[in-house]
Amino acid sequence: MKSILVLGSTGSIGTQTLDLVRNSGGGVRVVGLAAGSSWRELLDQARELGVPLLALADPEAAAQARSHLPQGATLFEGPDAAVELVRAAEFDTAVHGIVGSAGLRASVAVLERGARLALANKESLVAAGEFLCALAEEHGGEIVPVDSEHSAVFQCLRGERLDRVRRVHLTASGGPFRRTPLEQMRHATPQEALRHPNWEMGPRITIGSATLMNKALEVIELHHLFGLDRERIHVVLHPQSVVHSMVEFVDGSVMAQLGPPDMRGPIHFAIHHPDREPSPLTGFDLASFASLTFEEVDPERFPALELGYRCIELGSDAGCVLNASDEVAVEAFLAGRILLGDLPRINAAVLDQRPGLDDSIDALLRADAEARALAAQAVAASHPSPHPL
Repeated sequence: MKSILVLGSTGSIGTQTLDLVRNSGGGVRVVGLAAGSSWRELLDQARELGVPLLALADPEAAAQARSHLPQGATLFEGPDAAVELVRAAEFDTAVHGIVGSAGLRASVAVLERGARLALANKESLVAAGEFLCALAEEHGGEIVPVDSEHSAVFQCLRGERLDRVRRVHLTASGGPFRRTPLEQMRHATPQEALRHPNWEMGPRITIGSATLMNKALEVIELHHLFGLDRERIHVVLHPQSVVHSMVEFVDGSVMAQLGPPDMRGPIHFAIHHPDREPSPLTGFDLASFASLTFEEVDPERFPALELGYRCIELGSDAGCVLNASDEVAVEAFLAGRILLGDLPRINAAVLDQRPGLDDSIDALLRADAEARALAAQAVAASHPSPHPL
């Protein structure tokens, strides 16, 4: 039986992971759950699955939960609750779906245990990819990506030599504005930007899909996971979201991983890697696979994408700074304080002012804090309330 932690258990990745556990026939046991503030949902999950170790990052939520804990359960609370859970639990794999840079320390803790990190928290790799990969090597841990694109590349490269890779083709749906007039896209409302045509994801990732900032961050992730420079990373629009990514080898062969847009596929793969366990998930589907198209990215429509490549060239704390700035800017957009078209401009301006702090995880977290302050200043200087709420 496999033992897993689910970090971010009440979010999109976490709830889909628990769906897989329910359908595993008893082959997967959840030994720990971590959430932010959704204490009622966390306790319902713990009771249903008999989970003994719990964590809540929000102290007020933890205070409310404490008197309702299942018998024998232990609750960790506060900003470091997920880290304490990781250090206390005995597990094989941690499925990490916490959103944002708040998940970085939990990623570090998992790899320091020498465990498998099934990573959906892209911010960890974007902000500190070099450190995390070094930790995995030092402690015998392993990073298995859960992002559908990186899972696809990971699967295509099993048994292959990286020096035989000509290019990796990361696919992107193009989001809801692939054909929208540019000025209309720039003034899109949060509600319009959150209407992803294929996937159901959290707000930040969905907004990033609309601007391709999400793909810029994935370019940085790919660089860290597989040691690829910018010349070997190509982003291509694929509106159907069936081909999750492709690897092109030096002999001209192209290997792709395909499947309907369902995050349970890469989660299932990460939990059971290096095996392939049966699942009820859909494989080949004629209706979905009948028409697959690809397009080049228009840099005028999606200027955010270049920021990811720029971070590869800059190195140091560039990825950390870009991610922190984008978190602040997306929050401001969702609150109606800036336009969608302001996001890449604000992120580029903050990247220009990056502090260059990169000699430790703590230094990167200081760079994160400085970038957030700079982004908040840039937001405040933008035109007010474009979308009154």
